Amino acid sequence: MTMPSDRRTFLAQSLGALAGVALLPHAMDAAPLWQGTPRKMALIGAGRQGRAILTELLNIPVVEVAAICDVVPARAEAAAGRLKGAETFTDHRALLEKRPDVEAVFVATPTHLHRGIVEDALQAGRHVFCESPLASTIDDARGIAAAAAASKQVCHAGFQGRSNPMYRRAQRLMLTELRDLVSMRAQWNRKTSWRFPAPEGLSARDANWRLDPEVSLGLPGEVGAQQFDVAHWYRGAYPVRVSGRGAVRLHNDGRKVADTVSLDLEWADGISLRYDATLANSFGSQYEVFSGANGTIQLAWSHGWLFKEADAPTQGWEVYATRQQVLNDEGIVLLADATKLAAQGELKAGAGLPHSSLYYALADFVKSVTEGAPVACSAEEGARATIVGILAHEAVVSGRTIDIPSFG
Repeated sequence: MTMPSDRRTFLAQSLGALAGVALLPHAMDAAPLWQGTPRKMALIGAGRQGRAILTELLNIPVVEVAAICDVVPARAEAAAGRLKGAETFTDHRALLEKRPDVEAVFVATPTHLHRGIVEDALQAGRHVFCESPLASTIDDARGIAAAAAASKQVCHAGFQGRSNPMYRRAQRLMLTELRDLVSMRAQWNRKTSWRFPAPEGLSARDANWRLDPEVSLGLPGEVGAQQFDVAHWYRGAYPVRVSGRGAVRLHNDGRKVADTVSLDLEWADGISLRYDATLANSFGSQYEVFSGANGTIQLAWSHGWLFKEADAPTQGWEVYATRQQVLNDEGIVLLADATKLAAQGELKAGAGLPHSSLYYALADFVKSVTEGAPVACSAEEGARATIVGILAHEAVVSGRTIDIPSFG
C-alpha cells in the first residue's frame, strides 16, 4: 500500500500546524528475512482478496502455493496460471483430502463461508490464515475461536494492524508520547460501488455478497472491524456500546446495504472512537487518529506521523531527528535506527513501508508456521473484533445504540 506525495502532504496538513514526526519502523521489522526450504500451502478463494493474497505470497520465498481452490473453475485456473504446477480444486474438502502435503491454507472466501472451511481445515490438521472479519454471525465467530482453541494448529486472524511494523512502532509511543488519551477517530473512504459482474458459474447475488443484507456486514463489519481492532489493541480494552447511522448516498441501484455510515464506539471510561466510511467519496482515504494531551498520532497503514503539542516535553530520541517543514512549523522525522542510518547517510530517506500491510500479516502467519513464532492476531482476538464489527453493523441497520458484551 504505497502513498503518493500529494497524499502525504494532505495527511500532514489535515492535522494543523503542529510539529510533525514521521514514524519509521525498525528496519528488521519492515523487511523480514526468510530462511529455509519452501513449504507447501494452499489458497482457498481466488476472488479479489484471494488474488491480493497470492500476489503477496509470491514475495515470501518459504511459501510454495501448491494448490488453489475456488468454486469458479476459471478463477482457480487463472490464479494457478501465476504459479508453477499448482493443482486446482472447486471444493475445499477435496483439496484437504487429496493434498496431505499441504500444511497450511489461506481462507479468502466470502465472510459468511469462513466457518465451515476453517473448521474443516483445522480438523484435517492444517494451519489456517483466515481473512477478516472472521464470520458474519456472532455464533460463527465464536465457533471459529472455539475450533482454534481446541486445535494444536496455528490459526491466525487476518487483522493486519497487529502485524504492521508502523503500527507496532506507534503502539509503543502511545503512552510515552500522548500521555492522557483525549479522543479517537478513523475513516475509510473509497469511490467504488462494491458491485461487480458475476463470472460464469456464479450468480449475481453470490458475486455481490457484500450487497446482500442477509449475509453482509456492510462497511462497519467488512472494513471497519480492521480499524476497530487497532483501537482495541492500543487501548487494551473493547468498547461497551456502539451507535450508528447509514444511508445510500450515491449508488442508487436498488441496494439495501448503506454506502455511507457514521459510528460512535464508546469505551467504559467515556472515550469514544468516531468512525466514518463511504463508497461515495475517496477524500482522505483510510486512517486512524489518536489524540492525547501531549500530541496526536495519525496512522495510514503504510505511513504514520506523530504531531507534538507545543508544550509537550522533548524526548531523548529527538536529538537524532532530521528537521522537516510542516506548514508553518519545523517538524522532526523520527527514525527508529537513527544512529545507524546517520552513519550510512540515509537520515533523509523518508518514511513508509516497503510492503503492503497485508504482506506483514501473511508474513507473521508464515513465521508462526515455519518458525514457531507467536501468533500476531489469534482467532480469539479476531472473533472479538469481528463481533464488534457485527454489532456496529446492527447499530447502523437498526438505528439503535447496541450494548457490546464483555469479553472475559
